Amino acid sequence: MKTVFGPIYSRRFGVSLGIDLSPMLKQCNFDCLYCELKKAKPITSMQEVITVEQVIQEIKEKLQEGVVCDVITLTANGEPTLYPHLAVLVDELKKLIEPFKKPPKLLLLSNGSLFYKDDIKKSMEKLDIVKFSLDAITPQVFRRIDRGHKTMDISIIIQGIKDFKHYFHGDLIAEVLFVKGVNDDLKEVQKIAHTLLEIAPTRVDLSTIDRPPAYAVQALSTEELYALATYFKGLCVFVAQRKKRDIIPQYYTEEQILQTLKLRPLCDYDIERLFDERSLSTFKKLQSQGQIIAQKAGGISFYNILKR
Repeated sequence: MKTVFGPIYSRRFGVSLGIDLSPMLKQCNFDCLYCELKKAKPITSMQEVITVEQVIQEIKEKLQEGVVCDVITLTANGEPTLYPHLAVLVDELKKLIEPFKKPPKLLLLSNGSLFYKDDIKKSMEKLDIVKFSLDAITPQVFRRIDRGHKTMDISIIIQGIKDFKHYFHGDLIAEVLFVKGVNDDLKEVQKIAHTLLEIAPTRVDLSTIDRPPAYAVQALSTEELYALATYFKGLCVFVAQRKKRDIIPQYYTEEQILQTLKLRPLCDYDIERLFDERSLSTFKKLQSQGQIIAQKAGGISFYNILKR
């Protein structure tokens, strides 16, 4: 079975060539309510394992075809850090792309549950970007939404992510996926936001259900996601939505634009959705005056006010 797919375009990471480390079946230590894969009992180790040689050969073939990508993404029908040869695979991928004039970055999409393990940390140290999930802080909410293996302890997971942040030199990106009526209670949202402020990731992606989930749960609207984003002060937040326009642009005065950016940096995607034409004109004027500055966070440009 093929392990490499794409390339596909991602608003968050650019053109991606994907590697599925569990192409045969779902192998995960979580069974999340919102998972697009079918229900499956959480496990702690992969039962079916592909070889590093197969992955490298498939990647070589894609690159020899002339495929150009921004990132090579390590993912899985499940949790990629369960893959027992992860460290070796990362090393081999690094060797393969090193000769490139502009080598693609190596990205791992994880639920973050095993970052506390030294061997897992070691296997990820050469990656350029690591994305982890943090959907809950309270143990009962964590158990309800992520449905982890009985050995999973959210406090250990959080401490593992904090430790990894100090260990890792690449871009560490957090994702919070909200499910209506499950983890969108404002007290839980505030706890997630506070914990992420302590972790200080490069970027925080807020999302909701986008594809048919394994369980009968509902998504939040874009408006609800943007409302929750206001609680993530001091963080670069990207609100991930596929729908082109399901929020009506509003008029923002100069003062409102500066106050909004003071609370939370906005990316191009936010500005396109939130600001009407007059607001965009005011935004560009403030930018030309040097009152608004741009910064890169995990490959996305965010705009902030110039702090004097």
